[in-house]
This record gives sequence, structure tokens and C-alpha cells, in this order.
Amino acid sequence: MIKKLFFLLALCLSACVYKIDIQQGNILAQKDIDKLRPGLTKNQVVFVLGSPVVDDGFKDDKWVYLYTYKRAKTGETTRKVLKLNFNQDKLVSASGDYEIPAELQSK
Repeated sequence: MIKKLFFLLALCLSACVYKIDIQQGNILAQKDIDKLRPGLTKNQVVFVLGSPVVDDGFKDDKWVYLYTYKRAKTGETTRKVLKLNFNQDKLVSASGDYEIPAELQSK
């Protein structure tokens, strides 16, 4: 009898698995992206947005900011990317899934 109760309790508890939403990468706000202007130095960009997630050891003139959000209940994943291009330590253009200031849009 005790074994049956223990089995029933274990079965009930195993159905109560709590899953959490998962956020990874750089959480960027549009108001911070709106602060970007051509000619900003890399240090100024880091001050505004933080350090990029993807660091290319061979090309230091392209930075990539990634953000992913996975909803636990539905399994739906949202992914956002912001790519910044530099020339001689100065920001020249940006592209990605955010609203990019007009003066930074790639032509």
C-alpha cells in the first residue's frame, strides 16, 4: 500500500515541471540604438550598448550583437541581430532587426 502511494505521489510530482523563459545575449533597447551616430568610437559604442556577444578575432571592424528569447510555454524563439561596421575605429554603418538611424543605414 505504501509503495502504491509513493508511486502515485511521484507520478503527480513529475507532472509539475516548471519551465522558465530563457533570455540570452545583448538586451538592446531602441532608445539606445537611436543614440548611435556615424563617427562614434568603439569605446563610445561600448558605453552606449555594452560589449558585443560575437567577437571576431580576425576582423575587429565588424561587431554583432545577438539576442534570443525562448518562451517556455510555447517553445517559440525570438532572435534579434544588430551588426555594426567600423572603419579605423569609427562607426560607419549598422544593419539588423532594429530600427536603424537613417545616417547609419547601409547604402
